[in-house]
Amino acid sequence: MEPKMEYRVITSRELGDWIEERRDLVIIDTLPEERYRTVHIPGSESACVYQVTFLARMAELVPDHGRTVVFYGSSQRSLDALVAAEKAVRAGYRNVFAMAGGLKSWREGGGRLEGDAPGAGTDGAELVLEERLYRVDTEESVIEWAGRNPGTRHHGTLGLREGSISVRGRGLTGSFVLDMRSIVNRSLAGDPLKAVLEAHLASDDFFFVDRFPTAQFSIESASLVDEPTLSAPNARLSGILELHGVKRKIDFDATLSGLADGGVAAEAHFDIDRTQWDIIYGSSRFFEHLGMHLVFDLISIQLRIVAR
Repeated sequence: MEPKMEYRVITSRELGDWIEERRDLVIIDTLPEERYRTVHIPGSESACVYQVTFLARMAELVPDHGRTVVFYGSSQRSLDALVAAEKAVRAGYRNVFAMAGGLKSWREGGGRLEGDAPGAGTDGAELVLEERLYRVDTEESVIEWAGRNPGTRHHGTLGLREGSISVRGRGLTGSFVLDMRSIVNRSLAGDPLKAVLEAHLASDDFFFVDRFPTAQFSIESASLVDEPTLSAPNARLSGILELHGVKRKIDFDATLSGLADGGVAAEAHFDIDRTQWDIIYGSSRFFEHLGMHLVFDLISIQLRIVAR
């Protein structure tokens, strides 16, 4: 049986000593290339572990699988270097090391850095939003809905008329006006029943858009979770949804992200019980012997709000 090949974790001080000793080794920066250009350890090479071409890049940089390779990443909380080391070992590299603590540890230990902005911070996981008023981009924002009955599922979109988000410290407020006349069904595209369903949704059976052409959601409070990250829900929003002439409080989790152009994006997925807004068509809580007209009470909402 062949011996199990593993990697070893070293400290930033150990790597510094190896560099001073002029050991024969290859230092690999595992972060995206744009980050490497911003700041990196002198003499290191770039091979982003997030790229599907990571091992192909490694084959270019280190064709000799017996050579010493040291991977480093961002910080102690980031698994980039460890994942890179695991991939390298599985690919047959025999002298593999991962530097603990990444660039953050290297910097704190007095290690020299170079790049376009070597003084740039190394933490890229936490949410950072500038304090300001953001106006909703109605062209890029979209609200998707889904409704169901025992036999099928219909889904579509709903447009935003206007809206804004105000960021103050760790809190935010905002208000959004929904254009109820913009309800569109996507599941019946190309089917003559598409127009029938859209008219049904717009009628007094459902959203009664002639009387209630808009709906509005107003954020009453929003709190960020402790140490908010970028890929998981990082905010809890609470507010009032005025729909069909009825106001009800709703709470849901959202994922907020800062955009490269200075804007902010919010993603959320949640259900509402339409009967709480007096939309009761097809609900067995209010009618009997519905047959094919039975409609589930819950409506699923998936939204993406972009504001600048």
